Amino acid sequence: MTDPENSRKAGILLINLGTPDSPSPRDVKRYLREFLWDPRVVEMSRLLWWPILHGAILNIRPARSAKAYAKIWTEQGSPLLVHTLNQARALQEKLGGGIVVAPAMRYGNPSVKQGLEQLRDHGCQRILVFPLYPQYSATTTASAFDAVVAELKNWRLIPELRLLNQYFDNPGFIGALADSVRSFQQQHGQPEKLILSYHGLPQRYADAGDPYPHQCEQTTKALASALQLNDDQWIHCYQSRMGREPWLQPATVDTLRDLAGAGCKHVQVICPGFSADCLETLEEIAMENRDVFLQAGGERYEYIPCLNDSEPHIQALADLAKQYLGGWIE
Repeated sequence: MTDPENSRKAGILLINLGTPDSPSPRDVKRYLREFLWDPRVVEMSRLLWWPILHGAILNIRPARSAKAYAKIWTEQGSPLLVHTLNQARALQEKLGGGIVVAPAMRYGNPSVKQGLEQLRDHGCQRILVFPLYPQYSATTTASAFDAVVAELKNWRLIPELRLLNQYFDNPGFIGALADSVRSFQQQHGQPEKLILSYHGLPQRYADAGDPYPHQCEQTTKALASALQLNDDQWIHCYQSRMGREPWLQPATVDTLRDLAGAGCKHVQVICPGFSADCLETLEEIAMENRDVFLQAGGERYEYIPCLNDSEPHIQALADLAKQYLGGWIE
């Protein structure tokens, strides 16, 4: 039972997307089953989607995805999990002991349930839900909040809740991105084109009112402005296209082919929609897309890492947390 004296203590549930427990096909299948069954991720009738998911997809994709995970897996485990845990520790140190920071994954471990229980065990009855998605989408931010609410349905005493649902144009976040680009280019030089690549989304989701593409565009414009780039020095695009239906355009892989075909020799790619490096950034962007560009005639392809637990990033997250915790803490 919560100690009444600590009932006003504040906590932060720091949520990222998720990862399998290992790069084995069995663990990847378990992860994909949870991820792809989320109706926020795949907006389709459950009666229609169930045989597709449990038929072809979960019998074919886990083995292929397991090979991709194996390429990026580290001695410490999944890069996304390692970075998220490091971010939580760094944010905890930055905010001090008066606030409790608990990491969680929307899919996989540590689960949202485990993160909420950790905060409850520390006496937190005021919780800031902080999804690590700079740009809001129903497929990510709303899904994370769904998981929180679903777990709290089982609690007798519901804590006070606040949701930090977007920070796509936050000055601290944009400043951290700009610092990372400048630092990278001091070592590797300036490319002919800076590619800003975001996770893709079916076009019909945007047509239904999802603000994600607009917010991605605003992040790109803010970063380009902070870097004082001309319009011909950068390109905005979307990665990870799946299925046959139309997705947001232009596609990153097509953009890279077109650039190389047009004579562009040197590009750098950054993914401003990801708070931490993961399968999509490390395998798809840093490896697969590099091969696409070089095979199409490009000569230099460089990936700029995510912000991860860099000092400017953690400071930006801490400032955001303090803003949203206003009135709950001294």
